[in-house]
Amino acid sequence: MKKVVTFGEIMLRLAPPGFLRFSQSTSFDAIYGGGESNVAVSLANYGVPVDFVTRLPDNDIGKCALMEMRKRGVGTDKIVFGGARLGIYFLETGAVSRGSKVVYDRAHSAIAEIESGMIDWKNVFSGVKWFHWTGITPAISQGAADVCLEAVKAASELDITISTDLNYRAKLWKYGGDREAIMTELTSYCDIILGNEEDAEKHFGIKPQGLDITTQGEQVKAEAFLSVCEQMMKKFPKAKKVITTLRGSLSASHNTWAGVLYDGKTMYKSPEYQITHIVDRVGGGDSFMGGLIYGLLQYPDNDQNALNFAVAASCLKHTIKGDANLVTTDEVEKLMGGDASGRVAR
Repeated sequence: MKKVVTFGEIMLRLAPPGFLRFSQSTSFDAIYGGGESNVAVSLANYGVPVDFVTRLPDNDIGKCALMEMRKRGVGTDKIVFGGARLGIYFLETGAVSRGSKVVYDRAHSAIAEIESGMIDWKNVFSGVKWFHWTGITPAISQGAADVCLEAVKAASELDITISTDLNYRAKLWKYGGDREAIMTELTSYCDIILGNEEDAEKHFGIKPQGLDITTQGEQVKAEAFLSVCEQMMKKFPKAKKVITTLRGSLSASHNTWAGVLYDGKTMYKSPEYQITHIVDRVGGGDSFMGGLIYGLLQYPDNDQNALNFAVAASCLKHTIKGDANLVTTDEVEKLMGGDASGRVAR
């Protein structure tokens, strides 16, 4: 299996137990996770060789994050150390009609203060075939955006497949960087682009044409996203595939879940799943991306299978506490095959 590298920030997640509100909690559950590290964990679970690259503080909390990656089978020897702190985010888990809330405490984190030249990308990319980044990283700081640009340029020169999850985050992009210019340059290097209609509009001003994206019904959403795909491929001619997830939110506890993939000619649509008792939806998109990368590597000539694997994998993630998707290929393929019984495996 080809080797993959992901680059971004891993954070300490602090959450009240169960469904308690911040104001009710006297303790917090501690978990480590982040967009790109979550993708790396998924890939490691599927048997894909993968390295996670980041900058961590050289203290006990930074080392805990490092150990979390190591115990999941993710390569960590390309991580660099420096800075004073690990970023934190606080999560209040919603239920039924009350949505979840996230509060960031990540200013001046180790990766926020990263600078060009701190990572030897030529060494990082030795023997690598795939590189993944997300729109979260360049939103952290100008330095993180600059290093991300170093990475995609180096990967492009080595003819490495580059993927992104556009991941617009309204609570980030506070440092004054030109979001559209930064994201346009970075995305221009990408072969695989994952994003929804909000990502496309916020980053590039691209909107669905001819259909109302707010109209209920996944079929309408899929058709509306086709115009977004076509506009994205026109803007980014290197892109070979544009993909989105289709989430229908009936409540914080009950979602529908599907996805579509456009290869420039055909729009592939996955089966739709009913997720009726969500345990944890954080990392749902990351688990989709991890499943998609695996699927595209495992089924290089079958985009439908790759998409179906990604959707099934991320459907299962909603049943797992924490940021990362801790499922196996056998479990994903079982759900792909139609077995959603949840029976005990004896």
